[in-house]
Amino acid sequence: MDVPHGFNPTLILVLNLAGTFVFGISGGLAAVRARLDLFGVMVLAAVVGLAGGITRDLLIGTPPATFRDWRYLAAAGAAGLICFFARPALERIQRSVLIFDAVGLGLFCVTGATKALDFGVGAVSAILLGAITGVGGGMLRDVLLREVPTILRHDLYAIPALLGAGVLVAAQKSGSTSPVLPVLAAAVCVGVRLIGLKYGVEVPIAPSERHEERARD
Repeated sequence: MDVPHGFNPTLILVLNLAGTFVFGISGGLAAVRARLDLFGVMVLAAVVGLAGGITRDLLIGTPPATFRDWRYLAAAGAAGLICFFARPALERIQRSVLIFDAVGLGLFCVTGATKALDFGVGAVSAILLGAITGVGGGMLRDVLLREVPTILRHDLYAIPALLGAGVLVAAQKSGSTSPVLPVLAAAVCVGVRLIGLKYGVEVPIAPSERHEERARD
């Protein structure tokens, strides 16, 4: 399991499962909106909840951790079932889901970068792998639904993950083992993501395309 130094493994497991569940809700809701059947909803929930960690593990050459613990699949499966049967209720609490999604993003980018460093990956690669852990599932979800991935459009999503992973890697490379720093790294990611949601902060697009958008509006 991906445990930042100084943290209780049981606590990190619970948080990872919670993050998997919330990410699964994101994928399941997208699948229901796309009118996929029950199997499709379950697949999309699992993709968003698990694909980021699986991709990271494959890139660093280790068997995916989520396949060795049935609880991760159970969390993603539960998210898919809830989306299939209770989408209207989830839509009413969409804002809460987005907040938990931001928390899951912060947790995953930190634990992802931690695992990459534990396997001897360099600093830049560890930051990228930490971000991939957080955003990889959402990218694959959009590809499966034939959409341009959200993180490649205006949405402020990948940058918070990169910032959080960057803080974690910088701290660990400096020799720090304080449990405060992984919390700070996750908080940076969550904070930037929530600020983007609250104030509509977006990554800028090319000036020529901005002019065309204004003309269409």
